[in-house]
Amino acid sequence: MTESLVDAMNAALSTTIPIAGKMGVRVVDAGRGYAVTSVPAEGNGNHFGVIYAGVQFTVAEVLGGIIALSTFDTGKYFPLVKNLDISYRAMATTDLRAEARVDDETIARIETEAAEHGKSDFTLEATVTDANGTVVATSTGLYQLRAFGK
Repeated sequence: MTESLVDAMNAALSTTIPIAGKMGVRVVDAGRGYAVTSVPAEGNGNHFGVIYAGVQFTVAEVLGGIIALSTFDTGKYFPLVKNLDISYRAMATTDLRAEARVDDETIARIETEAAEHGKSDFTLEATVTDANGTVVATSTGLYQLRAFGK
């Protein structure tokens, strides 16, 4: 994705989800079927010195919306999250990076279903890693691409 599009997505993220902006959640990269986000450790700690679980949840959860916006026609469809399960695997004490991908076959299915039925559900697996590459959380989200007016 071009730098200007990443900047636009970051501006939109701060506007549409203000708390994510306050946390410092940023889109690092996005394109057809993938998204990468980050969040700083500074300002996001909890009472025992690790990154607050809600911050980790947020940096992972927004990936579904970012992928939908960078993959599908934003003039016709909008994304929403229906469910997200997260497993915290290790203590997070550094800046975090979250990543998720959707394969071309799934993208084609979503496009077809959304065109035919006005909506399509999809599952997204995300990985959250710290600055050392340690997996600190994994998530499985159920998202929906929905046509405007449906």
